[in-house]
Amino acid sequence: MKKHLKWLTEITAIPTAAGQEWRIVAWIENWAKKQYGIVLKKDKYGNLLLTQSRKSSKKPIYITAHLDHPAFVVRRQIDEQHLEMEFRGGVNDQYFVGAKIEVFDDNDNTYFGTIESLEAKAKPFKRVVAKLQKSVAGYLLEGDIARWRFKPPTIKGDLFHAPACDDLAGVAAAISALDKIKSLPTLGHVGVLLTRAEEIGFVGAIAAAKNKSVPKSSRLLCLETSRSFPESPIGGGPILRVGDKTSVFGPELTNAITEIMNTQKKFLWQRKLMPGGTCESTAFCNYGYLSTCLCLALGNYHNMHDIDGVLQKNKPAKVAPEIISVNDYHGLVKMLTVICRELDKPRPATLHRGLEKRLKNYRRILS
Repeated sequence: MKKHLKWLTEITAIPTAAGQEWRIVAWIENWAKKQYGIVLKKDKYGNLLLTQSRKSSKKPIYITAHLDHPAFVVRRQIDEQHLEMEFRGGVNDQYFVGAKIEVFDDNDNTYFGTIESLEAKAKPFKRVVAKLQKSVAGYLLEGDIARWRFKPPTIKGDLFHAPACDDLAGVAAAISALDKIKSLPTLGHVGVLLTRAEEIGFVGAIAAAKNKSVPKSSRLLCLETSRSFPESPIGGGPILRVGDKTSVFGPELTNAITEIMNTQKKFLWQRKLMPGGTCESTAFCNYGYLSTCLCLALGNYHNMHDIDGVLQKNKPAKVAPEIISVNDYHGLVKMLTVICRELDKPRPATLHRGLEKRLKNYRRILS
């Protein structure tokens, strides 16, 4: 658990943006080199595939997560202290002007600044102008990225605060689960798919689905960090997400996981819709994959503090680190391990058997 928490802390501190995920990719490449029995490949779109070298005749299971987080990408340098940037991701307009940012060049040198203006209707992405604290003439180039300025990841009690939990906590959970699964017998069919550019409409997942980057026979367990609501609290356990604001996920796989988890006594978990956003599982299901989602309840979704209060104009708009529960994170790693271990084992058809018994007991009422 200490090792998995270390990976979570390291990954959620790395700057990333849709189309500019190379820092996270480099971390995963370095991680994979140190893992016995793990093979890393890229599909033609730059999505990462982590598979095991041991053979298996079972239908594949892929744990999926995405490598990006809402962030800024430099378009041009206006003058020595001003940058024009586009924002790739979903954050409400109220949070931009006046917010503090940090910009990273290719060598990870950091430059601090403040958002001065927002062009909210620019296409394809919102645009901002940022003023930097000092002259950076010639140091920052088109394609460099920026994010909100926060402290490094910290743990306060059970709460983990980080610049980007969505979905870098999912990436950490995916490789942590694979780390456990690779040592278990009969689970050589389990791998990890890490996708790009989710925050601009799960473009990497769509490309992977259309390109059949993983076999169509695969079962996909899509990981997310999803906005917490009162009925889906942080600290209430990892969540089997049955759907999102756009669709419901594959019932065959979702129901099978429900049956598995119902047998895990004293295991804290939740089963919720989570309508705060749209998940890659919606895309994979649409392209014919058997897919569902597991997620962590997330505070300060997309770094937006008190979203409802801001929308109701009761609170000022402030960006803040995202928050998850440490126990939920470790629970998700364990839950993934349990699911992959049990999914192909015979299970009693408890729901069907119950329905048949009910009809038998009360058929006379229909006469």
